[in-house]
Amino acid sequence: MKLGVVHAYMLKEFKDLVRSRMLSLVYLLPTMIIILFGYGIRMDVTHARALIIDRDQTPLSRDLTSHFMHSKYFDTTLSAVSDSDALDRIKQAREDLLILIPSGFERDVLHGTGSEIAVFIDGAFPVRAETISNYVRGTLFSAASRLLPPQRLKMIRLDNRNLFNQAMRDENAIVPGLLGLILLVAPAILAALLIVKEKEEGTIFNFYSSGLKKSEFLVAKLTPVFLLHSINIFILFLWATWLFKVPFRGSFTLFWGASELYILASLGVGLLVSIITRTQIVAIVLTIILTIIPGFLYSGMLMPISSMSAESKIEAHLYPVMYYNHIVYDTFLVGQGLASTRNLLYLFILGLYAFALIFLGAILLKKELR
Repeated sequence: MKLGVVHAYMLKEFKDLVRSRMLSLVYLLPTMIIILFGYGIRMDVTHARALIIDRDQTPLSRDLTSHFMHSKYFDTTLSAVSDSDALDRIKQAREDLLILIPSGFERDVLHGTGSEIAVFIDGAFPVRAETISNYVRGTLFSAASRLLPPQRLKMIRLDNRNLFNQAMRDENAIVPGLLGLILLVAPAILAALLIVKEKEEGTIFNFYSSGLKKSEFLVAKLTPVFLLHSINIFILFLWATWLFKVPFRGSFTLFWGASELYILASLGVGLLVSIITRTQIVAIVLTIILTIIPGFLYSGMLMPISSMSAESKIEAHLYPVMYYNHIVYDTFLVGQGLASTRNLLYLFILGLYAFALIFLGAILLKKELR
């Protein structure tokens, strides 16, 4: 490999990036994504609009109602409307849930015969509905444990503890996952424009007619983008820990090493797209489809991989984002580091992805006019 030729070509690429103002894409896009989605995505549900119809009007039912009224998760309204009118209010999106306390509720509970409280939840968004349902059950159990004799609760006790994200902050769950999305999308988009841009402008013929080897051409093309996005690792780490206050409990060396391998894999995706496409618009659209969709669906950021169906799990394992995000969540929230055999395995898989994608791109790149 002629290092002097590669160095000269790299300087040309840096100048082209500065001249075309692509540097703004390198650093502005990742920062915009982490700020917009970091503040915008919320898995928690607060101030759910709750309508309570208390047909018992006893001290027990009123105490039960007060627990909902003093909870941050519900904006509670008491009303004596009919069942059909209450359901209509849910259909009209004026309420999120309806809680119906039947008459004779206190009498049946104290006599041990049992009673049912009807709960109707707007299930248009299943994840949100399930969260609200859990809040309702938690509030009812908390109220019952304070208001009823212990024997009525059958001595049930819950000792609930949350590990790794004790404060249950959405930022701690969302922001580390966004790193996998950003470092997949941004490098791939820039890499996708490297070769296809020369095809459109006709400067690719300089490569066809020169004595430059394919390996030298790819190194000169990819190295500037790799170095520029390597700086993004530290910028995104700063945003996550300083702006969003996400704890970092693991090894920064592991985080940095995995991120570098992941960027190489992302560059490989962009390189393949740049080789098989002929216009920059097609290259950008195809890269977005190949990166953003799996970056959201199969990264484990919005849904744990273990909760997916068998087909979805297979798809998730086909993309490098799942392996990278596992390491990121470990370094930020868990802290096992290299003591975890899974982290070592996923680190190896990321390196395999990086090598395979770039090697495949080198094979598909032809130094001739097709």
